Amino acid sequence: MKRSKITDEPEHLPLHVFLVIFTLLAIYPVLWVFTIAFSGGQSLAIADLPSDPTFLDRLRAILPWPEQVSLSNFKSVMTDQPFARWILNSAVVAAATTVLGVFLATTAGYAFSRFRFPGQRAGLMSFLVSQMFPGTLMLIPLYIIIVGWLGLGSTWIGLILVYATTAIPFCVWMLKGYFDTIPLELEESARIDGATPIQIFIRIILPLAKPAVAVTALFSFMTGWNEFILAATFMDEEVMYTAPVGLRFFVGGFSQQWGYFAAGSIIVSIPVVLLFLFLQKYLVSGLTAGAVKG
Repeated sequence: MKRSKITDEPEHLPLHVFLVIFTLLAIYPVLWVFTIAFSGGQSLAIADLPSDPTFLDRLRAILPWPEQVSLSNFKSVMTDQPFARWILNSAVVAAATTVLGVFLATTAGYAFSRFRFPGQRAGLMSFLVSQMFPGTLMLIPLYIIIVGWLGLGSTWIGLILVYATTAIPFCVWMLKGYFDTIPLELEESARIDGATPIQIFIRIILPLAKPAVAVTALFSFMTGWNEFILAATFMDEEVMYTAPVGLRFFVGGFSQQWGYFAAGSIIVSIPVVLLFLFLQKYLVSGLTAGAVKG
């Protein structure tokens, strides 16, 4: 005999309380960022405690809510600071990284999934092994190649090449696994109807692999948009800084502009959120279920 929903709810109450508490702990720092950004000031102390604070005064001091809402930090960041130029640099690098990364990852993943050639297993294993090393381990060789050999320091092209190549191993493995789930019968049927391999790949495989391609695009974009260490290493001209590199100059040894830092952080996070909302309908697997009758 099944229990009613009413009798099951008390059993789940501790779990709900646990999830609510940890959700609040995760959201609390984000709320402080919004509070500092909209406070109009540059200090981390939003509310000043009186000499003899009461419990309500102390509670008000720890609650993330500004005394006066102002957009001055956002206006100053975009007009008085070169942050708009840094946003443009990040947008160009992230967009180009996404296009190049998706193109290389989809073609390579399809080749590893469908074709048999010498070095196939070794190539897949090399991609997997490359993911086991920390990214900082590649700083010196990448700097020698990009800046020393190619002379692409402080350029969009150099950063795009680095981001696209570092994102490829993960994307190829993910796409290769998804291409393996697409039935070969679909390609054989199209080949019988006279479709070329390129037509099969573009018109059949890619539409069925939209979830994996969407994840690849999101991962590539986030790599080019949020990365800091490589950009800070290769970009030594202020006009070529990306947004994450530019944010560090708002808070340093000689300046403590927390309001600008918080406002810039919110602006930087908006494109990623919008892209995720746009691609979330594709982030569902199983589009090929039922494509071929068993």
